[in-house]
Amino acid sequence: MKTFRPLLFFVSMLLIVGLACSFGGGGGNDIPTAQPQPPTQAPQPTTVPPTEAAPEPTVEAPTEPPVSEAQDFFTEEFDEPLSNDWSILTVTGSDDADPDKVTVEAQDGKLVWDFDSEYVYYYLFYDAFTYEDVKVSVRADNRGRNNNNISLICRYDPEVGWYEFNIANNGLYDIYYAEVTSSGEISYARITNGGSNAIKQGKEVNEYSISCDGEELSLVINGDEVTSISEDNYGLRDGQVGVSVSSFNVLPILIEMDWIEISEP
Repeated sequence: MKTFRPLLFFVSMLLIVGLACSFGGGGGNDIPTAQPQPPTQAPQPTTVPPTEAAPEPTVEAPTEPPVSEAQDFFTEEFDEPLSNDWSILTVTGSDDADPDKVTVEAQDGKLVWDFDSEYVYYYLFYDAFTYEDVKVSVRADNRGRNNNNISLICRYDPEVGWYEFNIANNGLYDIYYAEVTSSGEISYARITNGGSNAIKQGKEVNEYSISCDGEELSLVINGDEVTSISEDNYGLRDGQVGVSVSSFNVLPILIEMDWIEISEP
């Protein structure tokens, strides 16, 4: 047994040294403490200037046709349809007369009166103004038969009556007082009449003009004063103005008016 003591002593020493090392500082098996890394700076957003919004399309309000104010003195040249300032009155001279067979409309700068019925007296009255003294003129082209009347009116009152100047295409003229009767019918009383060589008969162009100035009623045809008469029997003082075309027993009747002028006498 004595022979093994030195070896046992040596082994014991090795164990003691090993244990001492195990309890010493700084062992290789220690887990290293990780150093905190500075936070990675997030990339700054690239500032892109905002895209300028495209301007909203401007939607303009629909343009309405200009509303022309009614005038007292003017020339109507029929470049547009007749305005609502004009009203219609039809009178018939026969049981067979049919106003629905008459058309009056603006076409190509003319007011075209087209009659396919006998004995229709078709009136247009300008309602926008009432006149005391006034002059009414028209330029008319006869494109149909020779038996017709073109009439100019002053001092129209729908409840009383009016003065009417009739110029027939056959060379005759009349001035009437047209009375609205209690039954609503129209009664025509002649004030004066006559004939004039100033009227161009047949398919011709004529210019007619009337003036109602105080008691004086005057008719001018193609620049010639045909008649002027003082009228104090019916005594109309004021009213609207108008124009008319009449058919009788011959068809077709076709009149083209280039213009109507309302002016001071």
